[in-house]
Amino acid sequence: MVTFDEKAVVKKEFIDVGFFYDSIKERFNLRAVAGEEGFDRRIETQNIHRPGLALAGFLELFAYRRVQVFGNTETRFLASLSEERRLEALERIFQFEVPCLVFTNNNEPDKCFLTLCEEYKIPAFVTPFSTTKASYVLGDFLDDQFSLKYTMHGSLVDVYGVGILFTGKSGVGKSEVALDLVERGHRLVADDVVIITKKHENILMGSGAELSKHFMEIRGLGLVNVAKMFGVRSVRYQKRLEVIVELEIWDEKQEYERTGLSEKTVEMFEVDVPYVKLPIVSGKNLTVIAEVIALDYLLKHYGYDGARDFQHRLQLALERKGAQPIEGAAPYFEHDFE
Repeated sequence: MVTFDEKAVVKKEFIDVGFFYDSIKERFNLRAVAGEEGFDRRIETQNIHRPGLALAGFLELFAYRRVQVFGNTETRFLASLSEERRLEALERIFQFEVPCLVFTNNNEPDKCFLTLCEEYKIPAFVTPFSTTKASYVLGDFLDDQFSLKYTMHGSLVDVYGVGILFTGKSGVGKSEVALDLVERGHRLVADDVVIITKKHENILMGSGAELSKHFMEIRGLGLVNVAKMFGVRSVRYQKRLEVIVELEIWDEKQEYERTGLSEKTVEMFEVDVPYVKLPIVSGKNLTVIAEVIALDYLLKHYGYDGARDFQHRLQLALERKGAQPIEGAAPYFEHDFE
């Protein structure tokens, strides 16, 4: 059975503002306008904050450790104040260890604001995004940075849009199954090292390590670059983890699922992931079985469970008086002599 070691879970305690800026400046059209000496300041939470009440003087609940977003409301409020009162309002903010400031809608901070940013070494950025969009994308980036992460040994493949993680002992054939699936038109996400990240309450995302991205080790052959060999459509950078398939050599002493009525799961980050243990014997086509696992998952997702459908039919047959133990699928062959 696949085990989940909670002690191996990793979560970042902080990122610095410099990393934050370098990671998103091109993606979100972010530009630095002041305070670059403060790029070593720490961001310690994925939450963002709008400091409107703090600017107005209410500091009791000011979440100063968060990235501060200045939208149209904050910018126009400051513009409505006299120079003396504006300086007073800004100094309420700058007395705290604020990580950085982000102005949305291409709002440019005035000279007084920029001077204080340089004096207190607080970085300030400007983005053309609206406040709503900027809050979403910045929050999503930070949420990803501070999410729980867990590294597993296995192969993650997108099969018919279903993220299947193949696990098992070293040398059992995980990479070979993944390679065969890629050859049949499915997409490799990661091989050998799979990083699982918890996104939101019940979503687990899988991706590969940056160094070994889309490389695969085939025992007896060595390392191959799947993206170069099979083309860009054969890979993807991340995929939601939806099914775990554990491969193991057939053991006659083990009991394996025969009906599919007993649905097993593996708990990971308090999320129950469907789990299948697949025994390996000579001549067994694991690739086709993996495709069937994906298709069966999709059917269940859309409300159809084949095992329970068969159970229901069997129950009706047993309740029907005078039913034969085995009946033909057709009442007669209708002159079909093929």
